[in-house]
Amino acid sequence: MKEPPSYHIFDSNTTPWYLHKTALLPAAPQLVRRVGLRTVSTYAYALLQTAGVGAASEESLEVGGGILSLVLRGSIPTQTVLLILIIFSIVSWAVIALKLRQFYSVDAQTSSFVEVFRRSSKFSEVQSVCKSLSHSPLAGVFQAGYVELNSQLRQSDDSVGAGGDAPAESSGRPVLRSFDALDRALLRAATAEVTKLERRVPFLATTASITPFIGLLGTVWGIILAFQGIGETGSTSLAVVAPGIAEALVATAAGLFAAIPAVYFYNHLTQKVKEMASAMDDFSLEFLNIAERNFS
Repeated sequence: MKEPPSYHIFDSNTTPWYLHKTALLPAAPQLVRRVGLRTVSTYAYALLQTAGVGAASEESLEVGGGILSLVLRGSIPTQTVLLILIIFSIVSWAVIALKLRQFYSVDAQTSSFVEVFRRSSKFSEVQSVCKSLSHSPLAGVFQAGYVELNSQLRQSDDSVGAGGDAPAESSGRPVLRSFDALDRALLRAATAEVTKLERRVPFLATTASITPFIGLLGTVWGIILAFQGIGETGSTSLAVVAPGIAEALVATAAGLFAAIPAVYFYNHLTQKVKEMASAMDDFSLEFLNIAERNFS
C-alpha cells in the first residue's frame, strides 16, 4: 500500500491540511492518529508546566507569607522600629479624633454664643448663658471682660460713695476708669483660650517630622541585613537579598503611614486655631466698643 504524504502539520508550513489538493481519504486514519498523538502530548506538556507554576506559586506563598509574616520573622531592631511607629500612629489618630470633636463643639457653641450676644441688650443676660456654652472661646473672653468691667464699675461707685470726685458728665452714670486695663484683660483671656485650643496639636507636628526618620532607620537596618546576607552566603540572588529589602520597604511605608495623616490634620487644626483667634480678636474689639459707648 502506498505511503501517504507527510503534511507537516506542526512545522513552518502554514497551509491547513484540509485545504491541500491531494486526496486524503486513503491516509485519513493514520493522519488522525498522528494528529491525536501530538495534540495529547502537547496538552500533557502544558499541564505539567501549569502544575510546575502552581507548585512554585505555593512555595513562594509559603516563603513570603504576606507582610504580617514578614514582620513577625523580622529582626528585633526592625520590629522595634515598627512598634514605635505604630505607637506614634495610634496616639496621633487619638489626638486627631479628640481635637476634631473639640472643634465641632467649639464651632456649634460659638455660633450660639454670638447669637445670644447680638440679641441681648445687657451684659448680665449674656453672662447667664456662658456656663452652658463653656466650650466656646468667646464665652471665656466675655467672662474675663465682664469681671474686669464689673470690678472697675464697683470701684468707681465705692469712690463716689466715700466722698471721691465723680466725673462731671456722669450724673450718677457708672464710668470705667481704664479701658487699657479692660483691653489687657480681654487679651489675656484670648491668649488662654488659644493655648487651650492648641493643646495636643504640637504632637501631630512631632509625629509628622520624626516618624519618617524612624522609618528611615528601619530602612537602613534592612539594607544592612541584606548586605550581611550577601556577605555570609557569597550570593546576590533574590532569595538572599529580598528579606532585608522587604523589611526596609515595610519600615519606610510604616513611617509614611504615620506621618502623612499627622501633617494633614496638623495643618487643618492649626488653621482652625487661627480662625478662632481672629474671631476672639474681633469680639474683643466689639466688646470694647460697647463698653466705651455705655461707660465712658
